[in-house]
Amino acid sequence: MGTGIFWGAFLLLLGVALIIKVVFNVDFPVFKVVVGIFLVMLGIKVLFGRSFISPDNFKAEETIFNERVYDNPESGKEYSVVFAKGVYDFTNVDLEQGSFRVKISTVFGGTQIIIPADKPVRIQAEAVFAGAELPGGNNAVFGTSIYESESWSQDTASIDIKVEVVFGGVQVIQR
Repeated sequence: MGTGIFWGAFLLLLGVALIIKVVFNVDFPVFKVVVGIFLVMLGIKVLFGRSFISPDNFKAEETIFNERVYDNPESGKEYSVVFAKGVYDFTNVDLEQGSFRVKISTVFGGTQIIIPADKPVRIQAEAVFAGAELPGGNNAVFGTSIYESESWSQDTASIDIKVEVVFGGVQVIQR
C-alpha cells in the first residue's frame, strides 16, 4: 500500500463520512470513525510489513521510519535519524586526507556510533529531553557534553562528530 493509496483512501473515507453526516443528517462520531479508519490502515501496514513512506523518497543521509547501517560515512555530510535507528561505523576512517567532520541529528529515534580506540576523536553531543551516552561515562540528557579521546589535540587531524538528539537516544561505542 503506497503513500498515495493510503492517504487517498483515508481522505476519501473522511469525505464520505462528512457527506453522510451533513447531507443525510445521520448522527455519528466522525472523529472517532476517522481515528478508527486510520488505526485499521496502520494495522494493515504493520501486519504486512510495508511502509507507507518509501525509502526512495529520502536522501542517502536520511534514515526515516527505517533502520540503516552506515559502514563508511562520508566526511562533510549531515545525517538524520527520525523515528528510526541508525548505526554509524567510523572505525575505517582514513585521517591522511585531514580531519573528518560529520553531523548526526536524531529525533525520536536511536543512534549508535562506533568510533576507533586508536584514532583521535572529538564528539560534541547536544541533547534535549534525550540521552547521549559517550565513552568515559560522559552523558548528556539536557545540554551539551563533550568527549575527547586521549590522542585528540586541536592541531592534528581527527574525527569530529557533532551529535544532536531530541527525544531519542545516542550511544557511542569505542572499539
